[in-house]
Amino acid sequence: MAQQIETIERKTLGKVRPHQTQNEALVFEKSSPGKRAYKMPPLDVPAVDPAALLGAAHRTTPGLLPELSEIEIIRHFTRLSTWNYAIDLGMYPLGSCTMKYNPRVNELVARIEGLAEAHPYRPDARAQGMLEVFALLQRCLIEITGMDAITLQPAAGAHGEFTGILLVRAWHESQGNPRKKIIIPDSAHGTNPATAAICGYTVENLKSNAEGGIDLDALTRQVDEETAALMLTNPSTIGVFESQIHKIADILHAKGALLYMDGANMNALVGKARPGDFGVDVMHLNLHKTFSTPHGGGGPGSGPVACKAFLEPFLPIPVLVRKSSPNPTQTPGAPSIPRPSAEWVGDHSPQPVGQLTWEYNRPQSVGRVRAFYGNTGMFIRALAYILANGPDGLRQTTEDAVLNANYIRHGLEDLYELPYKTASMHEVVFSDKRQAAKGVKTGDIAKRLIDYGFHPYTVSFPLIVHGALMIEPTESESLEELDLFIDAMRSIAKEVEETPELVKTAPHSTRVSRLDEVLAARKPILRWRPVEETQAPSQPGQFGAMENLPTA
Repeated sequence: MAQQIETIERKTLGKVRPHQTQNEALVFEKSSPGKRAYKMPPLDVPAVDPAALLGAAHRTTPGLLPELSEIEIIRHFTRLSTWNYAIDLGMYPLGSCTMKYNPRVNELVARIEGLAEAHPYRPDARAQGMLEVFALLQRCLIEITGMDAITLQPAAGAHGEFTGILLVRAWHESQGNPRKKIIIPDSAHGTNPATAAICGYTVENLKSNAEGGIDLDALTRQVDEETAALMLTNPSTIGVFESQIHKIADILHAKGALLYMDGANMNALVGKARPGDFGVDVMHLNLHKTFSTPHGGGGPGSGPVACKAFLEPFLPIPVLVRKSSPNPTQTPGAPSIPRPSAEWVGDHSPQPVGQLTWEYNRPQSVGRVRAFYGNTGMFIRALAYILANGPDGLRQTTEDAVLNANYIRHGLEDLYELPYKTASMHEVVFSDKRQAAKGVKTGDIAKRLIDYGFHPYTVSFPLIVHGALMIEPTESESLEELDLFIDAMRSIAKEVEETPELVKTAPHSTRVSRLDEVLAARKPILRWRPVEETQAPSQPGQFGAMENLPTA
């Protein structure tokens, strides 16, 4: 058996190869006394006594820092960089996360000096170029979503959810009843119930029907005068479009409730359908998914929130407005009554006139939700993506994303269980039901996929699919890349049948084999701790050891 596994393992190593060095010591372990990567020039000012200046804060022993040459530092961090999987190396089939390629032109535009170095608190008169970028992006997103107004402030999708539900709450309070509950389908993103709870609502779960969509009869029974909103992901987390979305909106509106749409999967709708046209009242977008700005690593996301006109007064402050001449139709001598700010920045006139500025005097606003005005660099990247593609190009990306997902579905559905037969949109969700009969779970298959040079798909989500394999290729991937992925998944399915132990013990081609995930979660090793913090090492490699931090 061992020989058989060894043979298969060598045959199936993937296209993305690890660096030849299978391990890398810490810089502390590489340290040798006296090495330097720099040399400071002699002082050209009188020397001072730090002890006299710092008093008790002056330390008498040097800090325990690694001592390396410049080339050792360069090689160390370069080698570490080769360990990372990246979209530049291969496909990220992570379902729901939409890990698409970020075009280089976006990065180029975001680094233009006048944009990259613009201070957020410069006077409005000196920030008109940047404000025009904001205004144009807002107009584009309003057109794409079919909504009436928007804020760019939220820093990520979940933050956008939070902001959107704050708008819902503020509007209900303005009607004299904040209401008590929010309904969330069992196919929703996990952040939805957390958002509702943190905004003060009770969460009620709504079971999906046999097609994985909203059960209209169940929804009708659940919606009452205490329902503030339904938080709906559309397409859902199983990649299904709610074909009865207009009826869902009617059921909610008949009871005075609102329809919130989690727009995380908007990359399946752009250019094809507009949420504002099928009854959505408020929604968030993920610029770091649909509009190709960077994603992951806790980095700068962006989750703009778009809404219908009746929610516009509650948008976070400040709101971008354009100073314009008085309305020519108003009575002469009467005070100037500005148009709603959403119209100012959403005006479809090809040549907007008047200076842009920030409006803070909005009594019904939910307040500021983000420092400054949002993640400006992400706005620039998203606008570059939108303008580079144009309406036809954005529609094409949507069609390609849906086509790619269905191509993978067609290539794998004979080997992997497809729990919902409803037409797939941008992603497809299989289950491990057939492989589980051999003792192989979705996590095992994902780890084996690493040996084939692919990043794993999303494992065990959504929760309505037991043992889920959630796959989203995005529009970035070519036919050749999709075929490689399909071949890898088909090969793994064959391994499950013939040598299941090979899959259950994967990965085999990585620096470390399968880890004890429970131990890693409960007793994580979070930092290197020196053996003797007050003494420099006498020999390389004797600097210290990894230890656990004290637990709380």
